[in-house]
Amino acid sequence: MSTHLAAPSKLAPEHADKPTPDATRPSREEAEKAVRTLLEFIGEDPDREGLIETPKRVMKAFGEHFAGYASDPVRHLHKTFEDVEGYDELVLVSDIEVHSHCEHHMVPFVGRAHVAYIPSGRVVGLSKLARVVDGYAKRLQVQEKLTAQIAAAIQSSLKPQGVAVILQCQHFCMCYRGVKKPGSWTTTSKLYGAFLENAATRLELFTLIGMKRSVGES
Repeated sequence: MSTHLAAPSKLAPEHADKPTPDATRPSREEAEKAVRTLLEFIGEDPDREGLIETPKRVMKAFGEHFAGYASDPVRHLHKTFEDVEGYDELVLVSDIEVHSHCEHHMVPFVGRAHVAYIPSGRVVGLSKLARVVDGYAKRLQVQEKLTAQIAAAIQSSLKPQGVAVILQCQHFCMCYRGVKKPGSWTTTSKLYGAFLENAATRLELFTLIGMKRSVGES
């Protein structure tokens, strides 16, 4: 298992990762033609029965895989709630499924995210934290950047007492090509506020998400 626990740092600006402007973006037809070219490059016949619809299928799949470019994930954090009876303890949404694509090889990496924060008077709907994860994951990514973007979005929007984001993922570019180490997991974390400064708060978080268990266990 490869593990990277983030060092203390100031809040980094959000990575925009904006798509190419519409005026210069290739058309759908041009994109499908590029898929045909790639099929020809690997020695395939894009006109054979099994591949004739593949360019369209690939572009439809891309629309799902990279839907995160279409909107700003931070928008999911705009609506908050104040009537929480003064609740100011840890809020944790654990084991959020992560499906993303490596920006180096454009192959998947998959795993789970644990997202926690300690409110400062206001809370956000729990599903919104999962939507923020999805919004950033559905882009070309590296796990370290994805972890930092999720944490920065929550920190800047909610201004809580603390934020913690931990990702545990398997990378297909490492499992099935290159070094070929299936079964390896990469862990990254980004901490702010109480989670960064208070060891007891970190320990509570790690205990709740079961960091002592084997990473690959469900």
